[in-house]
Amino acid sequence: MSEAPDPEVVELATKIFDLARRGRTDELVAYVDAGVPANLTNDRGDSLVMLAAYHGHAEAVRALLARGADADRINDRGQTPLAGAVFKGETEVVKALLEGGADPSAGTPSAIDTARMFARAEVLELFGAQ
Repeated sequence: MSEAPDPEVVELATKIFDLARRGRTDELVAYVDAGVPANLTNDRGDSLVMLAAYHGHAEAVRALLARGADADRINDRGQTPLAGAVFKGETEVVKALLEGGADPSAGTPSAIDTARMFARAEVLELFGAQ
């Protein structure tokens, strides 16, 4: 029998996910530095890195990766932060994720497949793919 999550914990987690979405890097990393897991995920499996990447916040992505977040954490739909950044056309985020060790071939569709799908030649070049 599982207990319902504490409403205060849910409220805090919601706030932290919102900080990632909005790119509020200083506030976000203050929570991570205070003990919030760098790989915290929401109910759809989206990590803090995924949310920051998808919404175009390269600085937040770099800060989370520097604190041990997984650059390739796959969400419940099989997507990686890198594929999300490619889909959104966020080249600076793509660069930040690659610097953090993200694998362009991870996930479904992979970042490489996504770049091909949307004819993002400059990203394919970053991946060393055609």
